[in-house]
Amino acid sequence: MKLFLIALLLAASTAQAADVGVSVSIGQPGFYGRLDFGDYPPPPQLIYQQPRAVYRVPENRPPVYLNVPPGHAKNWRRHCSQYNACNERVYFVQNSWYEREYAPRYQRHYGDRRDDQRGDQRNGPPGNDHQRGGYR
Repeated sequence: MKLFLIALLLAASTAQAADVGVSVSIGQPGFYGRLDFGDYPPPPQLIYQQPRAVYRVPENRPPVYLNVPPGHAKNWRRHCSQYNACNERVYFVQNSWYEREYAPRYQRHYGDRRDDQRGDQRNGPPGNDHQRGGYR
């Protein structure tokens, strides 16, 4: 009976831990998704010098800049749908550049906007519309 109760308590605590949500918004370390450069002065450091596209994309459409986790750029065909970017020409920015240059500047300009976005992004996949705020 003791063993059953211990197993039940462990199962309950594991279920509660799984319900914990983590919210990461643009301008914070660990954010992955679209970046909007607007008037951002320095050019981003890129993983590849040429944009990647899964499907043929018209050249007159501007490219999209993304910060993605390691391995997503390399296997872009597998991950493009998570960012709603399979029909886009995509440049991948280096995460080190994002964390060193982009995120601090974004935070200085916009401050901490987590309160504004509370409830908007709870464990959603990267690249959703709520993450397109970017740098304007």
